[in-house]
Amino acid sequence: MARFVPDPEVIRLGEALAVLRRERGLSQAEAGARLDMTSQGWGLYESGRRPGLFRPDVQRRLTAALDSTPEVLALTAARIVPPLAERTPQGLESKGRGFDGPPVQKIRSLRLTDDGLSPWAGAGVTVDYRPGQLPRMGQGCVVEMTDGAILVRLFDGDEGATVRLRGAGALDRLETLPRDRIRRISAVVARREE
Repeated sequence: MARFVPDPEVIRLGEALAVLRRERGLSQAEAGARLDMTSQGWGLYESGRRPGLFRPDVQRRLTAALDSTPEVLALTAARIVPPLAERTPQGLESKGRGFDGPPVQKIRSLRLTDDGLSPWAGAGVTVDYRPGQLPRMGQGCVVEMTDGAILVRLFDGDEGATVRLRGAGALDRLETLPRDRIRRISAVVARREE
């Protein structure tokens, strides 16, 4: 019996679809329910096991369920998802009878100097963030700008060429930043009161 080998481009589109879904804070079941589809059906698109993902009508249906467009899906696939040749393996490696898990992502810490994340975390609180991990909608994030500035805000969405951030507390305003001015966006994963 022949084994199904998905097309690398379909895998990239599927991974981009997963990124868009996570940015909106939806599970596969919630996204699928918007189209009367099961979570397994949605998951088949995200894993590249449904080749129909290249069809424009399918892309319109799936991205509409995420309040997005096929154009944003294509930009996400091109900009956020690295080409397969550049990826490092993320699976388990066998070493005799033992196994090593996936590589551990390092966590960095940053002491806040303003109330950009209040009331959850204010000035003087230390937040831990995972470099390169994309935040969910409404989640705290650390944004490293190309000019060296560091912003700590709430993630409000990704428009492809721009990123929306929202301040909290005294900084309660919506900011739209061009993606070419951003070096890296990282999700805040914890806070520590010292």
